[in-house]
Amino acid sequence: MDTIRSDADAAPHDAHPLVRDILARHAGRPGALLPILHDVQDALGWIPEPAVPQIAAALQRSRAEVHGVISFYGHFRTTPPARTQLEVCRAESCQACGGNALYEHARARVAAGDPGEVSLAPVYCLGLCAQSPAVMIDGRPHARVTPEKLDALLAAAREA
Repeated sequence: MDTIRSDADAAPHDAHPLVRDILARHAGRPGALLPILHDVQDALGWIPEPAVPQIAAALQRSRAEVHGVISFYGHFRTTPPARTQLEVCRAESCQACGGNALYEHARARVAAGDPGEVSLAPVYCLGLCAQSPAVMIDGRPHARVTPEKLDALLAAAREA
C-alpha cells in the first residue's frame, strides 16, 4: 500500500520544494503513487531523477519500484518536455485521409528543427474522425490538417 509517512524522514533535506508539497498533500492516502507522479509531472512538466528517491522514501518503497511505474506508463516523462508538444493521430480514420504522410512530414520537420523545440508523439484518436487527419498542439486539437497547415500551426506555436 502506498501510504505516505508523516514523519520527518519522509522527504530528504535536499528535496525539491514542489515535490515536498505534493507529498504533503497526499500524506496518509493509500494508493498515492500514481496521483503523486501525475502531480509532479503537472507541476514540473516532467519527473526529475532526484524526485524518485524522495517519492520512494515517502512511500516506503524502493527507487526501483517508483522508477518501474514511471517507465511503464508512456505518459510520464523523465526529461524536460520540448517547448511545443505535437501529437499526430495515427488511428484508421486519419490514416485513410492522409495521416501517414502527415506523420512523416511532422517527423521530418521535428528532426530538422532545434532539439527541445518540438516533440512528436503518435496518438490513437483525438475524436475528430469526421475531420481527419487531426493533430494536437500543446493540448489544442486541429482538424483537416495538411502538411502546409501543420507548418503554419507550428510556426504560430513558435511565435507564441
